[in-house]
Amino acid sequence: MVEQDNTAEVLREARAQFAELTGLTAESVTSFEQTEDGWSLEVEVVELARVPDTMSLMASYRVALDPRGQLTGYRRLHRYERGRADARRPGGG
Repeated sequence: MVEQDNTAEVLREARAQFAELTGLTAESVTSFEQTEDGWSLEVEVVELARVPDTMSLMASYRVALDPRGQLTGYRRLHRYERGRADARRPGGG
């Protein structure tokens, strides 16, 4: 099991594994928590870069890790334009 002191390492490794599998680079980790099955995090990525940057197509992914920090699955939660103030609100994306 990964210890609390290794949280930053878990995040770095999860981002690297996600990038290797999807070809997408996580711009940020917006949530992270330990679960009964390991770890769960949400990452934000640029799926389609546009000009201007505020029109780029972003996506939020839920990423699951086992207790050792190995990626066991991921799924896209939603897509939105970077310029949206809050993509999770109704009408936001």
